[in-house]
Amino acid sequence: MACVLFYEKPGCVTNARQKAMLAGAGHAVEARNLLAEPWTGETLRAFLADLPVPQWFNRASPRIKSGEVDPFAFDAKAALALLIADPLLIRRPLIAVGGWRCAGFDAVLVDRMIGLRLDAEPEPVEGCAFG
Repeated sequence: MACVLFYEKPGCVTNARQKAMLAGAGHAVEARNLLAEPWTGETLRAFLADLPVPQWFNRASPRIKSGEVDPFAFDAKAALALLIADPLLIRRPLIAVGGWRCAGFDAVLVDRMIGLRLDAEPEPVEGCAFG
């Protein structure tokens, strides 16, 4: 199957479920620490592709939940700068397989791109119980 680079927040229960889904579909998962990666605007933007700027943000981040950061208040350049400065704000996981990149875990999209062996409509597997 595929070799999946999986940028996660270590300890995130939801990211663990997502990795298990990928491994269960036969993919080799190489987990990397999203918070320790030396992101640049160019490398991070590749994962965000055509998503609207507000969807670049992790809605479970304490700074967003508290209202300190409003994902709708930024243009692309300002959002990238903020995400690089505070990677906890980045929507996760970030997934790379060959030339394909995505932010977040849309099980239907991941199934279409690399296969997840979905038998029915999947349960949502985004968000994190621990922010």
